[in-house]
Amino acid sequence: MKTAVYYNNNDIRIEERPKPQIKNGELLVKVKASGICGTDLMEWYRIKKAPRVLGHEMTGDIVESRSDKFTIGQRVFVSHHVPCNECRHCLSGNHTACETLHKGNYDPGGFSEYVRIPEINVENGTYLLPENVSYEEGTMIEPLACVVRAQRIIDVRKGQTVIVMGSGISGLLNIAVAKSKKGNVIATDINEFRLEKARQFGADEIFNANEELGIKADRIIMCTGAMPAFEAAFRYIDRKGTIMLFAIPNKNIQIPVEDFWRNELSIVSSYGAAPVDLEEALKLIRNGTINVKDMITDRVRLEEIQRGFKIAGGAGNSLKVVIIP
Repeated sequence: MKTAVYYNNNDIRIEERPKPQIKNGELLVKVKASGICGTDLMEWYRIKKAPRVLGHEMTGDIVESRSDKFTIGQRVFVSHHVPCNECRHCLSGNHTACETLHKGNYDPGGFSEYVRIPEINVENGTYLLPENVSYEEGTMIEPLACVVRAQRIIDVRKGQTVIVMGSGISGLLNIAVAKSKKGNVIATDINEFRLEKARQFGADEIFNANEELGIKADRIIMCTGAMPAFEAAFRYIDRKGTIMLFAIPNKNIQIPVEDFWRNELSIVSSYGAAPVDLEEALKLIRNGTINVKDMITDRVRLEEIQRGFKIAGGAGNSLKVVIIP
């Protein structure tokens, strides 16, 4: 089968590998669509484990099953990271702190023609796609679930002023979810195309990130790794406010400790999604509450994945890039 093997952002090679053989409790899924995530583009982060097959926003058809739960022909979304549901973190509701979640994955990755789904992923991370959810829309379940979790952590609520800094795909998802919670949503970016998309997906106000806003926010969600945005966040956050590190820069940030202490600020992070978040995201897409279909702007074949990475990493008129094997 064909796989796209990542060496670095500018060196992704199409290589042949044997089709995975499944064991008891496992599934073999023929990949129909797999999204390029912003974290896939973080070369400083990804290159540590290169060469490898990336792709964790995957949907497809079950073509082989040795599980009692699923049958051949079913359409599924599969989560790459799943918790054990047995450790102290899981039992306390902190599934994304689970060691199993951080270590597990499917084989070899969504940027391939076929994927073997280990038994624990079958049990704790495989979801049937409803008839009204396409394969492409299904690739948005995982990124939307990450947003659902992040906003649950910082308790985004009606009436709050929420600034989303960065209006790429993660920013747009955060805008849409915050608006569904009836927040007053303000979006920033330096790209005019993305700012207009921010307005389309629910932002009440949009600003070029080079402008000084003069606004105080209850919640700020960082969806960019640009250091000037992090510096600005500390100017915009109101007393008792919370800054969510949804995206991170490639170096440490400086915290103005006097403001942090005197104004009782909170800075939190969010990594990944738990099963409850994935289920909520699937529900939001199925019910049409969050329109993910219109966020998908580019589709490329597996053989063209290098071009897909270039599109996804550029600042042009692109939002979400989906690989179609």
